[in-house]
Amino acid sequence: MSDTAPKKKPHSRHGRAGLFGPFVLLLIVVAGWSVWWFYLADQVKTRFEAQAQSLRTAGWQVTYTKLGMSGWPFRLRVQADHVSFDAPSGHGVAGPKLVAQATAWNPDKWVLIAPDGLTVTRAGKGKVAVRGEAIRMSVHGLTQRWPNVAIELAKPEFTILPGAEPFPISRARLIQLYLRPHLAPAGTPGVENSVDMLFRLVEAEGRPHGPVEGMTRNGMLSAQIETVIEHADQLSGADAAGVFGAWTRGGGRFTRVRGELQAGDSRAVLSSDLLSAQPDGRLQGQLALKAEKPLPAIAGLARSNSGAVNQAGAMGAAAATAVAGGAGDNIDLTLVFKNGRTFLGPFALAPAPKLF
Repeated sequence: MSDTAPKKKPHSRHGRAGLFGPFVLLLIVVAGWSVWWFYLADQVKTRFEAQAQSLRTAGWQVTYTKLGMSGWPFRLRVQADHVSFDAPSGHGVAGPKLVAQATAWNPDKWVLIAPDGLTVTRAGKGKVAVRGEAIRMSVHGLTQRWPNVAIELAKPEFTILPGAEPFPISRARLIQLYLRPHLAPAGTPGVENSVDMLFRLVEAEGRPHGPVEGMTRNGMLSAQIETVIEHADQLSGADAAGVFGAWTRGGGRFTRVRGELQAGDSRAVLSSDLLSAQPDGRLQGQLALKAEKPLPAIAGLARSNSGAVNQAGAMGAAAATAVAGGAGDNIDLTLVFKNGRTFLGPFALAPAPKLF
């Protein structure tokens, strides 16, 4: 018998390569993804700055003190500090911080948040501070002719700043606005330039002694309105009238207006086939209301301490509604927007809503 032990075979180079192969492949994937992420981040930053410069050329005032990119490897996060967008029309929005983010593998969908609130400038009326649990906007379908847009304010509170005119509401549980390409059969005339809109206001409280507080009798105001915005391609421009000025001049109008309004115990179903705007931005057209218990809301509007409300006209409308049986029963009413005023029958209640 031999006392010589069997010799161990040395590991082959092929075996060692097999061990390191997956790690090498992982490094290649990470490196490739990192190149894509940094390229995409640079493109986003470049386009943001180019868009800001384009707005400045068109007469806007756009300022921010810092533009940072982060989120590697799976997110794109853009943060701008001390941001301000002011249109030539006098309207504007500003915030101490705005954050936009998207997933790196789907840069077609973005979410924008204002974690520290916003300050909204109303042309000729002053500034309103907006704070809330959440202020956010999402945009997706950027490659479509019209992207899908959703704006949401959760539990917003509105505070007028010194020198500003009153704001209609002081707070709400929820405010939402949705925009999407108009859903209609292919070949429908004008469908390519139409946008569907849905607006929701949930449990809003009016400012003290204002018209909303008067209508609701210290209760809550809720509204839901949907419509089709025709000639949406005219929602552009930066003149003194703002985007709605160009839209009005281009024949823009609201069609298929439908909605509901709840003011305290009073309720109404709204409908109109067509609403448009005058050159000054005031709404014009007719809005039909199937109202339940409308008298308390109209009478409360007449008692409100607001310079915008024609108290004599509101009192006359309340009396006419009571005669028509509107104190406790259902009644059909028609609001008419003309000559810059809102009429209920022959009675002028208030200025017509202003789009810009």
